[in-house]
Amino acid sequence: MDIEYVAKLARIELNKQEKKRLSTQLGDILAYIEKLKELNISSVEPMSHVLPLKNVFRRDEVRPSLPQEKVLANAPHAAGNNFSVPRIIE
Repeated sequence: MDIEYVAKLARIELNKQEKKRLSTQLGDILAYIEKLKELNISSVEPMSHVLPLKNVFRRDEVRPSLPQEKVLANAPHAAGNNFSVPRIIE
């Protein structure tokens, strides 16, 4: 019954053979979870990640940009000082 319910939630269709195999696998997973519940974790501090997180972004510093003429030189089409792109909204 659990397998059929999960399959319905996942919107997948299972044949009898798949249901039997997945039922066994789900039983194994649930048994392992019960085994994990036996562990004493009272001294373990709750955490959102196993490893400490740090920001990997570069510092936001003002730097000189490319000259406008050099940037527009790479554009397939330019109109004045702007990129020219095909119209997509009618």
